[in-house]
Amino acid sequence: MPPEPRAICRFAAEPPQEDLAQGRWAQLLRAEFLAACLRIDVDASDLGEVGQLDFHPDRTWSSRTYVPIVARTDTGGEVFGFVSFGASDPDTDDPPEDFDAWADFTDETADDHPEWRLDLNQEVVGHWRGDGERVAAMTLVWGRRLTAPGDVVTGELTGVTVDQCRLMQARFTLLAPDGYGDEYLEVALWDSEGRELARESLYEDDGEDEDADELSHEGGSGSDGGRRPDSDGGRRSGTPA
Repeated sequence: MPPEPRAICRFAAEPPQEDLAQGRWAQLLRAEFLAACLRIDVDASDLGEVGQLDFHPDRTWSSRTYVPIVARTDTGGEVFGFVSFGASDPDTDDPPEDFDAWADFTDETADDHPEWRLDLNQEVVGHWRGDGERVAAMTLVWGRRLTAPGDVVTGELTGVTVDQCRLMQARFTLLAPDGYGDEYLEVALWDSEGRELARESLYEDDGEDEDADELSHEGGSGSDGGRRPDSDGGRRSGTPA
């Protein structure tokens, strides 16, 4: 095989290793996530009470495992974020440790946008340094398909697949490079026969030249730095039908 024309980070994260969280494990993650919700900088009357948590597939990168979560609130909005913890040694039965959690809130939901076909959220969790001083934002992207069917979601940089995840109960999680020079991540939904059903960028073209290279939550508490120029606190939602 000839050498690659450019170095690019591909399939850096482990594929999901567990089923969607349930039982006592789900209760532990719930406690961590709800604690993070209490730290969201929004008026309590706007946030409301958090309802059932929808857990997404786990992904492990750079010795940390991430479990994204989304939940509706009784005010009609959504909280979204993740719980992370130190990755366990597969050769031992040691329990997870070093838990951390991040959450944010949005009042824009899929209920208000029947034209959406993908519902996406994202947060930057680290960096990957490439050639020529270019740095990619390693971005956790999670969500659900809003259209049937759909079997696998991929993340692409300029037509090159850099991550993929098989859907679990219509939910998926990617951990992929974004903002690598002038290359930006796109998310695509595919059926079991390899037909593309939907495609979504993490960015919207709003006619303004904005700097999209903001980073946050690199192994610590979250900040506004991970928000995309078109997003509400780390959220990028909707693929037009």
